[in-house]
Amino acid sequence: MNVTLLLFGGIFGFLAVGLGAFGAHGLKAKLNVEQLATFQTGVQYQMYHALGLGLVSVSSAILSQSTALTWAGWSFVVGIILFSGSLYTLALTGSKRWGLVTPLGGLFFLLGWGFFILAAWRSLIPA
Repeated sequence: MNVTLLLFGGIFGFLAVGLGAFGAHGLKAKLNVEQLATFQTGVQYQMYHALGLGLVSVSSAILSQSTALTWAGWSFVVGIILFSGSLYTLALTGSKRWGLVTPLGGLFFLLGWGFFILAAWRSLIPA
């Protein structure tokens, strides 16, 4: 099992819950509806991919530390930082240029799921 990715999953999940509560309660009076929705999207994708990191970590125990799974996990970490981080920054600052970073984070999410699929596919093919 890849304990480092499991740890990152736990940290990102913990932070997603905290940020979600902060957004719902602490920012409600400070941000407009669009900014709150942007912030919430960042929280949702962070949580989805925190859970994805847990799945990758547990899968690595089953699939013998697959290199593709390691790439999947680190792609999720980078995706969370770029995608969710840019949305948080965009919502809090109103600076539209951070929106340019968001698709790059989304690309890393897609890469992560692609690597996950590759690892599963390779496990079906006899060595």
